[in-house]
Amino acid sequence: MSDSTDILDPPRKSAPESPPPELPEDVGSQALSEALKSSFAIVKIVLIIMVLVFLGSGFFIVGTQEKAIILRLGKPVGKDEKALLGPGAHWAFPYPIDEVVRIPVGQVQTIRTAVGWYQTSAAMEAAGTPPLPQESLNPAVDGYALTGDGNIMHVRGTLRYRIAEPGLQFAFNFANASNTVLNAFNNALIYASASYRVDDALTRDVSGFRERVRTRLEATIARDKLGILVDQVGVDRAPPVKLAPVFVAVSEAEAKRGKELDEARSYASEIVNRAKGEAAIRVATGQSDKTRRVEFVAAEARRFSGLLPEYEKNPELFRRMRQLETLQRIFTNAQVEKIMLPTSSGGKPPEIRVQIEREREKPRTVQPQKAEEH
Repeated sequence: MSDSTDILDPPRKSAPESPPPELPEDVGSQALSEALKSSFAIVKIVLIIMVLVFLGSGFFIVGTQEKAIILRLGKPVGKDEKALLGPGAHWAFPYPIDEVVRIPVGQVQTIRTAVGWYQTSAAMEAAGTPPLPQESLNPAVDGYALTGDGNIMHVRGTLRYRIAEPGLQFAFNFANASNTVLNAFNNALIYASASYRVDDALTRDVSGFRERVRTRLEATIARDKLGILVDQVGVDRAPPVKLAPVFVAVSEAEAKRGKELDEARSYASEIVNRAKGEAAIRVATGQSDKTRRVEFVAAEARRFSGLLPEYEKNPELFRRMRQLETLQRIFTNAQVEKIMLPTSSGGKPPEIRVQIEREREKPRTVQPQKAEEH
């Protein structure tokens, strides 16, 4: 019966089911999901920006007078000079992965030291006035240096140097290379002071004292391999403030002594040069007279040698002719009285007496008559 009933009554179509109503909890979950999606997108953008900024912070520029080295996890990237980066733009991983160490190769570095200088202030330095003299030095604030002769003086200096190429020793061999250079400079100042007398260091041999400081400093630089080149060394020296007037008096005396010595040397040089000039003139005159006399004697010898054949032919005639020539030469411009004597008998030559330039009679002077006779 049931089967027939099912056949006679076909099955009815069921009506479509309506969706269940949305609960408030499902709406909140959807909103939360959408918020999380938007937040994740923002986080991704921020992370991308942070990564770009992080990587972009690794760009750096090396100056024209600089070299740079990249330390990656504490080790240089490259070996020896290949690790050095020249001027220009470069990139490295940001800190703490990489660390950029700049080496100012070519730049002039300046170090000032007052290891042996007395206590002063900036205002006093600007005015150029020393402090008031005290009875004794205070080792807690006053620096000083002992000289080779057991005296005391004040000394300070200024050092200008450059880092030697490639600069690896200066950058990596010392924890603080500038302090090492300062200590080497202080050592040079103390050493030079101990090897000089106080008068020589202050007045007599200032340039020598400065060269002694430089020589000692360069020897220390080479020994310790500081990797720097010294450009200029400036040294200031001063006596103890209490004894400054005494040293000034000594300096003035030294200056006066030097001036008088220079004047004496100048005068001596002038006299010597003048004597040498006069000696040269006299020697030249003597040489000239010698040459002239030698030439005259040689000419006379040649003349006599030429007259010898004539003399040998007729000695008497030769003597008379020479006598006549001599008399003519004598009587040419002379005012004389000529007296001819006959030839004496007996074969003896006549005696001739000649008075040349007879003394003239002095003119008479008329004596003025006396007033009474007038």
